[in-house]
Amino acid sequence: MLTTEAQAVVQQAADYSKTGTASKITVIGHTDTSGSVKYNIRLSERRAKAVADALVGAGVQQTVLSVDWKGKSEPAVQTGDGVKEPLNRRATININF
Repeated sequence: MLTTEAQAVVQQAADYSKTGTASKITVIGHTDTSGSVKYNIRLSERRAKAVADALVGAGVQQTVLSVDWKGKSEPAVQTGDGVKEPLNRRATININF
């Protein structure tokens, strides 16, 4: 489930993608380094799919969406293994026109 703040960001991304004809929108899920690799892969997948579903709910065509997940392999903030870092718990939205 997305927070109110995340829902607002998703809506902004959806609105922006409609200002031109977005040819591709990629959503990538990420996690922090706490937990196992297997757990974090599944968590980042769920996170990315939740954002993609919210984009579709905001009017983005599913045909332009691509979803990927990285688990804990590409942190925004470099930390040691097992570190709970909120900035690493994210999904990114890349929009190409």
